[in-house]
Amino acid sequence: MKRYLVLEDGNVFEGEAFGSSHITTGEIVFSTGMTGYQEAITDQSYADQILVFTNPLIGNYGVNLDDYESLQPKCRGVVCRELARYASNWRKQDTLDHFLKQNHIPGISGIDTRRLTKIIREHGTMKGCLVNSIEDKEHTIEQLRATVLTDQLVDMVSTKQPYPNPGTERNVIVVDFGAKHSILRELAKRNCNTIVMPYTVTAEEILQLHPDGVLLSNGPGDPKSLPQAIQMIQGIMGKVPIMGVCLGHQLMCLANGADTFKMKFGHRGFNHPVREIATGEIAFTSQNHGYAVDPESLKGTDLMPTHIEINDGTIEGVRHRKYPAFSTQFHPDAAPGPHDAVSLYDDFMQMIDKRRGEQGD
Repeated sequence: MKRYLVLEDGNVFEGEAFGSSHITTGEIVFSTGMTGYQEAITDQSYADQILVFTNPLIGNYGVNLDDYESLQPKCRGVVCRELARYASNWRKQDTLDHFLKQNHIPGISGIDTRRLTKIIREHGTMKGCLVNSIEDKEHTIEQLRATVLTDQLVDMVSTKQPYPNPGTERNVIVVDFGAKHSILRELAKRNCNTIVMPYTVTAEEILQLHPDGVLLSNGPGDPKSLPQAIQMIQGIMGKVPIMGVCLGHQLMCLANGADTFKMKFGHRGFNHPVREIATGEIAFTSQNHGYAVDPESLKGTDLMPTHIEINDGTIEGVRHRKYPAFSTQFHPDAAPGPHDAVSLYDDFMQMIDKRRGEQGD
């Protein structure tokens, strides 16, 4: 069955349909990861986005329960050069095609993803739609251009009710802006007694639970669309150790007087090189974001940059000069990898333990 990818700049790509038969519209972005298509598709940071894989073949090892980053993915569509005809792996429990059908996500294969990626890099991210017919091309493009994408993405993916991820050591609250399961896995490895809270949680509600630390999770969209979260972070800053990841990093920076901006095409993939400023060490990292912190806006704040992206010099990490708080734009949990920066979770544990020691706990 034929399927068409239409871009708001007028470009049309014809390919083969797989996954759901739904017609869909979203912001079109690309990921440079060589593996990890399941983790990317189930990452809630891709909510309302049509995801293009630059790796020429996906689906070859299927889908399994271990690699979910969320159980209800909210990405709008999947685009690839080739979908594997057969999936073969000892952990495989499902095929990518069937998985997408179950989750109402359409896909298109057989298109020139190299050309498509070059268009996005040159013109920036834009709206796109996946349709099964294109009898009236101009009307389809006009409809696409008139479509307004929602900016309430975090509300779409955050938990509505608090829930625990029990452990026996430090008490950590995860504020869920679209949290990946791999964050909870890393906390569980460190025996943290974790409570996941909705993004609407207030500073008062957090402090009433007397947590040892608060982790601000990843998530989709513009951080400036979450003023209540910025206010919450300001309310807990200095009162409890804080770690921010991705969207959580941007929100922590906004809460401390810095600014953010929308990138031309963002960072999405599992191979982004980042330099730690203090040591000069290079780590390859997992990233998924379309916004970044303005480096000039950090001047005059209490935030000190700790990491930079080697390819374009964007800010990848900060640390508070006075309070026990740090954040990274990349994902230290790094599912599916690389795991160069996973020790930052240990740094968070040490920060918590130091604070507990100072308080005599």
